[in-house]
Order: sequence, then structure tokens, then C-alpha cells
Amino acid sequence: MDIVKQLFSMQDPAYRAFHSRLMPTVPRENVIGVRTPILRAFSKELFGTAEGEAFLTRLPHRYYEENNLHACLIERIRDYDTCMEQVKRFLPYIDNWATCDMLSPKCFRQNLSRLLEECFSFLESGHTYTVRFGIKLLMTYFLEEEFSDRYPRRISNIQSEQYYINMMIAWYFATALAKQYDRILPYLTERKLSAWIHNKTIQKAIESSRISPVQKAYLKTLRIAMPRNKL
Repeated sequence: MDIVKQLFSMQDPAYRAFHSRLMPTVPRENVIGVRTPILRAFSKELFGTAEGEAFLTRLPHRYYEENNLHACLIERIRDYDTCMEQVKRFLPYIDNWATCDMLSPKCFRQNLSRLLEECFSFLESGHTYTVRFGIKLLMTYFLEEEFSDRYPRRISNIQSEQYYINMMIAWYFATALAKQYDRILPYLTERKLSAWIHNKTIQKAIESSRISPVQKAYLKTLRIAMPRNKL
């Protein structure tokens, strides 16, 4: 099976034109234009076959959809050790926020104690999307029963000029406000975040339906005045 040829047979030109504008880090010629539900259905068909196994060994890929298909195949691996090995092999090749954010292996939720150690390892990476992925994991799995104050403290210490890391930090703190409001609020009242992340956190929290009107009104008073368009 020629997987790239199959992907082109699923192409939606209008979707390609729209979606490629959302990913400035990916050259437009590397975007085929396959909608995610169709891609996931294809991964279900491919998973466990010789073609699917061979595809996972071929890195780097050229096309955005090849990377997303790779992510979809990894998600289906049930054995934690095998899955994590594939994740670590794949992460250095991720070149955009969308592929990074869609990667969500199902077996992770059943292995949180082991996953936590990997999260902190990912935060130490010099690769933008590996760091982003580590923050995303802490946001997805460690904001409720498994929450600890050391997790937001560790994330707040990340110093980066990378937009896609800083945006994920803001997303983390906005989500954390919805789930651990009293324990996260001091990061804003005591200005423990950079001004840009601080304000972006407030913006995203105000947009959330999980933050109460009273909380939103108070958060608005915590905004920091700063020059426009400054990261």
C-alpha cells in the first residue's frame, strides 16, 4: 500500500487551504488536506498491519498528514512501554502545534505514576514541541485528583522565547484556574508569570465556560498593562 497516495485520495482542497493557514511553521506544500475524522478512520484500518508497522519506522515524514497519521497510530498502542518508546522516537520530528496537541495515547491514563516522570523529562527538552507536549500531559492528567502544587511551580519556571511553549503555559494555567482556582490564583496575584503569559492566561480563563462570572470579573482586574504584540 502506498500510504501517501492513499492520503492524497482523501484530500479536501478547501480544508487544505483553510487548515494550512493555521500552521505557519508548516510549508503549505507539505499539507495534503485530510480531515481528522477521516485520518483517524484510516489509522484504525492501518493499525496492526505490516504496512502500519513499517510506516512507524519511517521518520522523518514529508507531509503534515503523515505526521498526524503517525500520531494516530501511536495512540492505538495499548502497551505503555511500547507506546512511550514510540512517542519518544516521534516527538523530535513534530514541527507544529496541531500534531503535538492531537497526540494523546489511550494507555497513558492507566499509567499516571510512570507518566509523571516522563512529563518532567519532556519539560527539560530543547525541542519546542516536546516541551509543549510535556505541559499538555500535566494539564490533561494532573489537574484533578493527581494534582500537586509542584506541577504548576515547575511549569512557571520554564523560560522560553518560543510562542508555542508560552501559549501552552498560558493554556495550562487557565485550565488550572478552572480546576484548582484557589491554589493557582496566587500565580496571578503575585505575578509569578511573565507579563505576556499572565495576560494570556487571564484572556483564556475569561473565555472559559468553567470560570464563574465573579471569578472572571476579578481576573480582569489583574491584567498587566504592556506594549502590544510583545511576547
